Amino acid sequence: MKLFTKKPIAVLMAQANEEGEHTLKRELGWVSVTLLGVGGIIGAGIFVLTGQQAAVNAGPAIALSFVLAGIICAFAALCYAELASMIPVAGSAYTYTFATIGEFFAWLIAWDLILEYGLAASTVSAGWAGYFNRMMEGFGLAIPQAWSKAPFDFNGHEIVRTVTDSGMPTYFNVPAMVIVALMSVALISGINQSKIVNNLIVTLKMLIVIAVIGFGAAYVNPDLWHPFIPAHIPPTPDHPQGQFGLNGIAAAASVIFFAYIGFEGVSTAAQEAKDPQRTMPIGILLSLAICTVLYLAMSVVIVGLAPYQTLNTPSPVAAALAAVPQLSWLLQLINIGVAIGLASTILALLYGQSRIFYAMSRDGLLPPMFGKVHPKTRTPVWGTVVTGTFAALVGGLFPIGILGELVSMGTLLAFVLICGAVLYLRYSEPDLPRRFKTPFIWLTAPAGMLGCAYLIYKLPPPTWARLFIWMAIGLIVYFGYAYWHSRYHERKLAEAGPAE
Repeated sequence: MKLFTKKPIAVLMAQANEEGEHTLKRELGWVSVTLLGVGGIIGAGIFVLTGQQAAVNAGPAIALSFVLAGIICAFAALCYAELASMIPVAGSAYTYTFATIGEFFAWLIAWDLILEYGLAASTVSAGWAGYFNRMMEGFGLAIPQAWSKAPFDFNGHEIVRTVTDSGMPTYFNVPAMVIVALMSVALISGINQSKIVNNLIVTLKMLIVIAVIGFGAAYVNPDLWHPFIPAHIPPTPDHPQGQFGLNGIAAAASVIFFAYIGFEGVSTAAQEAKDPQRTMPIGILLSLAICTVLYLAMSVVIVGLAPYQTLNTPSPVAAALAAVPQLSWLLQLINIGVAIGLASTILALLYGQSRIFYAMSRDGLLPPMFGKVHPKTRTPVWGTVVTGTFAALVGGLFPIGILGELVSMGTLLAFVLICGAVLYLRYSEPDLPRRFKTPFIWLTAPAGMLGCAYLIYKLPPPTWARLFIWMAIGLIVYFGYAYWHSRYHERKLAEAGPAE
């Protein structure tokens, strides 16, 4: 029964009210929390996966894929908002699951969240590198492909080595690794400094998105929207579920779901937010609403600027603008703006993962170093270093496509558990204070669970195999370390006395 030990909500609330130099510092108001969410959401999803999934799965109907993913996300976001208002502690889905379902499931979801945040940062860094390389080419400073391209790719069957255009082997995507390192340094320097950097970058990023939508809309060719839903292509070895048609819309939605995970990152900031019971729901729901509108507008515009078949590139927004000579003046500005803007997404994702490590360490499930907070900067230094190192290595070695699918799988599984957790708490703990309550909970939570399960089903089959391998490693780590160091097992043994 130790596997299902629950962390008492009273303990969580006591941790939420801790003060001192060895605790996280409350510096974030609702504006900063919302911008943290926007920074996490507007990233590789809107600048990279939008075009790639239009080319591979959905065609111009990529907008419908965003609608489908957005609706399912809204159900999950409402559940997150209620839990964040109840339990304002760092750790996001891990913490909520520990308090409701038990330690074992909390560990599984935490291990799953490493996929979500760590690999998401790697995914965005790979997307960032594509725009950075285009930007440098615009200045006449091309980076050699051997050092700006991941050495591995996935051809639909197996991981293969990549080569340059001249046939030489590639080694590392160095730009992807460098940007992760820079954002890790920003996080370590302190939450106030990170907040300033993030707010400035997110503001610039939103201006870039609005510029593409505003100027691009004037040159949209409606003929490129037809057929809006391309005819379904039967399954092939490279595309086991087929392409396009209604099936393609759902398949694209399952992959671009990755684009929405930033709103969940807001909940990891609960222990650094002012008045978190109020701030968290505002940040979660407002960031999701803002970004859904921008996603829809961007997807409609870019498939109206260039044939969707041409957008399967590392920088599809730039490719779409390049197809319209009148917008050539905007091209380099977009490359610069996106290269800067994607940095805030990486920062938000690294932030979320390091705070989950912090929460796990305080529960004894990870070594104590992950829970140590620097007395001056009040940030979890080692958690940030480990997260950044992992993300940099993966981003430097693997392409964005294979990473994006795994991140979506991790995100969707987390959302299923969160929707279930809020429903369970309504039944088991009806009297707990809730500053925000999910409306129509008996409809919203099941709809969120079923919607996420459907998108999981639509992910490519090889993603399942990679997930099972990852989760098997997680079980080894849990029973090899976490199970024996859990502070809540120790507490129960102490309470039981010597006879136990």
